[in-house]
Amino acid sequence: CLIPPGKIVGGEILFNGEDLVKKTEKAMTKIRGKRISMIFQDPMTSLNPLMRIGDHIVETILTHEKELNKKEAKKRTENLVDRLGISKTRLNDYPHQFSGGMRQRVMISLALALNSDLIIADEPTTSLDVIVEAQILDLLKELRKTYELTIILITHNMGVVSELVDRIAIMYAGKIVEIADCFPLFGNPLHPYTVGLLKSIPNISLEKQKLQIMPGSPPDLINPPSGCRFHPRCVNTMKK
Repeated sequence: CLIPPGKIVGGEILFNGEDLVKKTEKAMTKIRGKRISMIFQDPMTSLNPLMRIGDHIVETILTHEKELNKKEAKKRTENLVDRLGISKTRLNDYPHQFSGGMRQRVMISLALALNSDLIIADEPTTSLDVIVEAQILDLLKELRKTYELTIILITHNMGVVSELVDRIAIMYAGKIVEIADCFPLFGNPLHPYTVGLLKSIPNISLEKQKLQIMPGSPPDLINPPSGCRFHPRCVNTMKK
């Protein structure tokens, strides 16, 4: 039979010493949003176009903190958006009245609304221009320090990685191939895929350059290669 979409078929997800893979769906509803929050990739489509901006945040708070009343949730919402550079007078606006950068600030507000232990940011700047991207990255750095946040940043942009993170896990074909602190990894990558990834980044200080590419193509994830999944493309492969 077909595996349901999103089904975890191997490994562990450890969060504060608990394996989330083993938890029931009911138990996970108490963790999602409340203890682990998410900043989604595309702020242009992640908000409900029929809901006012303030209602998004108030509803999130009331869903998880049932002891609060609507007035208290609204007050928290006003304080939160004010810290993120959104005027509380705009809480009655709809998503289409916000720019991409402002919508992403709303998404960050939603992630912070419940004082979560962990925030997962999935390509939080991918649909933004470079100026707004820099503003959002600066905001995330400031919030991480102010709220002592733990953030898992998912991205293909190594420039964003170097701006924001302390530790990096490099993934290839669904598997982690290298883990290291940020600056040691950039200075001395060990896995051939990491080396190739870093060499593919354009260097604006060079007038003329030819980008280095990795040979071959990504593997079929339904029938992945045995052993290291990168070995069909690896320059260091040795036949035994």
